[in-house]
Amino acid sequence: MSKRIFSYENLVVLLMGTAFGFVFFDRLALNFLAPFVVPELHLNNSQLGALAAGLALTWAVSGYVVGSLSDYFQNRKPLLICAIVIFSICSVSSGLANSFLTLLAARLVMGFAEGPVLPIAQSIMAAESSEHRRGFNQGVLQNFLSALLSNFAAPLTLVAIGEVYGWRSAFYIAAVPGFIVAALIAVFIREPSRPSRTPSGNRIPLAEMLKYRNIWICAIVSCLMVAWLLIQITFLPIYLVQSRGLSPSAMSVALAATGIATAASSIIVPALSDRFGRRPILSLFAFLSVIAPVTTVLFEGPLPLMVLTMGIGYLAIGSFSLFMATVPSETIPPTYVASALGFIMGVGELAGGFAGPALAGIAADTLGPSSSMWIAAALGVVAGLCCLMLDETAPRAIERTKKVVANLPA
Repeated sequence: MSKRIFSYENLVVLLMGTAFGFVFFDRLALNFLAPFVVPELHLNNSQLGALAAGLALTWAVSGYVVGSLSDYFQNRKPLLICAIVIFSICSVSSGLANSFLTLLAARLVMGFAEGPVLPIAQSIMAAESSEHRRGFNQGVLQNFLSALLSNFAAPLTLVAIGEVYGWRSAFYIAAVPGFIVAALIAVFIREPSRPSRTPSGNRIPLAEMLKYRNIWICAIVSCLMVAWLLIQITFLPIYLVQSRGLSPSAMSVALAATGIATAASSIIVPALSDRFGRRPILSLFAFLSVIAPVTTVLFEGPLPLMVLTMGIGYLAIGSFSLFMATVPSETIPPTYVASALGFIMGVGELAGGFAGPALAGIAADTLGPSSSMWIAAALGVVAGLCCLMLDETAPRAIERTKKVVANLPA
């Protein structure tokens, strides 16, 4: 039993998940600290959206480019370590910013460094995962530890530090864990075994990749759900403080509470998909995602009940590892996994992470603060419909289907 708990597979889950958790810890730091940063730097909603959009743009480009390079050169571990060190340095740069433009520059560089972390970590995880744990491992990697660190711990710790020592100190402190994680990966993680090289040098043309139905559907769902998430991440803290009248500390507690739901979803949703299939579970939780932004705008009851209801909607975050990693890795040959994951994440960040917050910020300034939440709700509905078009990839669900077909009368 102890050998199973302390297996190398579990070590990879822990370190890859922690690495991505601190990526999002640093990425979301600006959003949680927005009630302090916005008035000091005299930012409006459009500029706040532009900061999120700029980071998403560089994240998208580097995620695909560096992910493809890691497939070609098969040197994933060194690239991952370099990316973690650089984005940690960029957190310090954010704390030094004294204007919108200097803060934007720091976020752009941070996006370049953070973009490759998820596809490279997922490709390492895919190589080390047992078949029956693919969905679970990717869910823990992308969502569970990320939720605990960035959605639960980050708002509590960063806002508390911001209130006592100032928002700049919060950015400086946020950089420290990244350096520690990079050192641990250097010591304990080995480079995955290299698959045999193909005539194309482990690179796949984009047109060839898009011949796989699930790849382009997952890319569309990524655009919709990344926009759904980042619109709320960007504007929810400032919306709760300025429009719903919460104090920064109350806001941080509310967001931390929803972070618990996000962490739970990273285990619940992938596990359900392993049992019942990827397609029905993805569609179900995409539709549930509508609950979170609608509750934010319309709910007038006690704050604890409001947070609980929002948490039901945030269970949808557990589906991200499915359309960003599990389904694509079960669809495309292992040689091209990092390229496919980098493409899906990159397209999602480009269309959803870049355009989503930018347009939502403009809408919030022109149509009212709640318009950003209504945009997020509409995106969830469309994503749910798109998920119904996926081809099933879960081994257990496919085996069930084969048995049913075999038992049909000739």
